[in-house]
Amino acid sequence: MGFQSVFTPLERSAVHEDAASRQAQGWRYVQMLAVNNEDDVDVVYSYMKYGALDNVVISALPKDAHLPSITDLYLEAFVCENEIHDLFGITFDGLAIDFLGNFYRVSTEFPMTITSPEKLAMMEKQRKLEEKKAQAEAAKAQKAKEAAKGKAAESPADISGATADGQLIDAEMEAKLAAMPPEKAAKVRAAMEAKARAAKKAAEGEDA
Repeated sequence: MGFQSVFTPLERSAVHEDAASRQAQGWRYVQMLAVNNEDDVDVVYSYMKYGALDNVVISALPKDAHLPSITDLYLEAFVCENEIHDLFGITFDGLAIDFLGNFYRVSTEFPMTITSPEKLAMMEKQRKLEEKKAQAEAAKAQKAKEAAKGKAAESPADISGATADGQLIDAEMEAKLAAMPPEKAAKVRAAMEAKARAAKKAAEGEDA
């Protein structure tokens, strides 16, 4: 049988369990590497046994993510785990030989990135703008909800509106109309007026 190489996806919570299982089965640790994406990092563990190379892939990790160290099983992994920490920002919990961020001495924090500092700053600015917009929309929706509640709590005599034919709109419906966008509320009110006119016409016909 010739050499075979496969890629196997794995959840990050299963990293240590997978490594322990492989050690028990006689798999040899080969290496670890990190792949920097636009917004996240993939970490790949490579194990070999009988000419088979299995690359275990943990995908889309946040750049400040934590992974369990496998150095209690494969001590030699301390080199790659320290390197990935210093260059990509991933923290390995329980690392047997931890250089505490000093394995590499670099002038830029987490230098292995495909995103320029200018683009990172622009992305952060955009994120804050979107967050601010979402907060404003949530506050507006909450305000409209509270206004609708307040109107519903008032007496019908105070808030009841009337259609063009003088038909009263009850307090609950008036509160709902007030909470709607003006254009939609106008359409609903017009429909209610048409219904009221039809009902009035029908009643007049029965009286005649």
